[in-house]
Amino acid sequence: MAKPSTTRRYGKQSKKPRAAGRLFVELPQTPVQMTKTTLVNDDVSDDDGDDVVAKLTQNISLIKICDENTQLPESPALPRRRTRQSVLADPPEDRDIEPLTPLKSGPRLPESEIEEEEDEGEEEEKEVTPTPHVEEEVKELQILSWAEVCPPGDSIVKIAEASYAEVYRVTNERGTSIIKVIRMSSPIKAQTKTQQKSGLVDEEPHSESDLQGELQISEWVADIPGFVVYKERYIVQGKACRELLETHQAFHKKLKRQDPGRLQFYPSPSRYLDDTKFLVVELGDAGTALEDFELATADQLWDIFFHVAIALARAEARIEFEHRDLHEGNLCIRRVSDPIPKDERDRTTCYGFSGLEITILDYGLSRAQADYDAEPVAYDLERDLSIFTSEHAAQCRVYRQMRSFLLRGDRVCLPPEEHKKPYINGVDGPITWAIHEPYTNVLWLAYLYEWMADNFSGPKKEVNSFKRATKELWTYLDPEADENVPGFESASDILRYAVEIGWIDEDQLMGGRDEVEKSILSILSPDDVDSGVSDRSVRRSPRKRRPTAV
Repeated sequence: MAKPSTTRRYGKQSKKPRAAGRLFVELPQTPVQMTKTTLVNDDVSDDDGDDVVAKLTQNISLIKICDENTQLPESPALPRRRTRQSVLADPPEDRDIEPLTPLKSGPRLPESEIEEEEDEGEEEEKEVTPTPHVEEEVKELQILSWAEVCPPGDSIVKIAEASYAEVYRVTNERGTSIIKVIRMSSPIKAQTKTQQKSGLVDEEPHSESDLQGELQISEWVADIPGFVVYKERYIVQGKACRELLETHQAFHKKLKRQDPGRLQFYPSPSRYLDDTKFLVVELGDAGTALEDFELATADQLWDIFFHVAIALARAEARIEFEHRDLHEGNLCIRRVSDPIPKDERDRTTCYGFSGLEITILDYGLSRAQADYDAEPVAYDLERDLSIFTSEHAAQCRVYRQMRSFLLRGDRVCLPPEEHKKPYINGVDGPITWAIHEPYTNVLWLAYLYEWMADNFSGPKKEVNSFKRATKELWTYLDPEADENVPGFESASDILRYAVEIGWIDEDQLMGGRDEVEKSILSILSPDDVDSGVSDRSVRRSPRKRRPTAV
């Protein structure tokens, strides 16, 4: 396809048709608290599907929480694993993008500080590193140059390194986009002696077939509030522009100051050649990574945790989604309104007062399934077991917890030395990451809970009040709890718990009455849908008893 003749613009709105109804009531941002409204069922049509929704809505509105002396029902001691047999036997709007205020370009590096690696170097260092031949040429995608991706006047800033990709923020007067840049199988310059001495370990190039899973999941979740907006993808080919080199160097100098022992895994843009190709995925800008966001109030803890839980519950219900890599670098925070002062709150709920928007991104390790008859899309983590044996960061333990659960079906986390043989037999035969195990989402929510408490920078009384209020929640969330303690099976379980205990009001969750909305309503009251049982006190997860609806 011919290159465009006009300057590339960012912050454009999506052209996909808007969905007829919302999964939840306008929750691309954390919902603003408002006075409680009564749900009216008079406008519900008489077809069978809408009758089900009307009944569910009536049942949900009758939810009551008993006093603190009410005994918990008997619950399974551990999250229940779904076996292959049970999976086979049990079939299971796009948001407008408001352009952000353009960021100011960072200071340019003086000529004297540009590293020697951008020089041509010695003659023997000019040889090209051979890479595997691309079997599938991506001819249908638009091909751009780096100068077209970031023309003069635009700002490009490297902000992260994700699974297989470098992440940049590109800004101009129209708005902002995030681009994920994945190197495809194509030639680059060999490492210079300086780079070799520094311990540079080049990230392996990837074919488009390696990336199809993440791209497919990106499209599936893009219309679910709480997930990053997917815009488009294209090929970028050729030598890097100066702006790209400068931000690459500034990023790695910053990381070296923070972690002197950290290795560099992505090639310097000074090594790009005319035939060097990248697959670029353009996404909406979601703000600041959680790891760089200053947590200062308990309201922020409530909203971040439960906004993520709600988004995961939506995706579980819609496409049997598991993120499998939801650490602090893959959550973004953006302020969209002022916090609501405590003296202006009309309700006793705990959710929706911070004014923050929380967005989930990066699906490189994720799993999803469009429908019951379709093949699941899942990255096979058995291909590289180093993710389970590494102890470089706290999140590495969660990878081991996930794999241990697939192998054992309980809370025991096997040590790194037990994760060195791929495809070993577990409780259901050889381990497979294609199976749907939503308990992995619970493990990452537990990690998020602990990470936020440990990295809270506000008054100590704020974080202590949050931990006191959620003490029972943590009892069931804790992946290291005793084996006789009940546990949540999924993010949907956590959402039900939060609604029934009164932290989230049902009118914050319900919107249009489409097919997806019905599946979300079934999260809150599954027994009524599946069996018509009126006694809802028997639950798989550790939730309080509540009276039977009358």
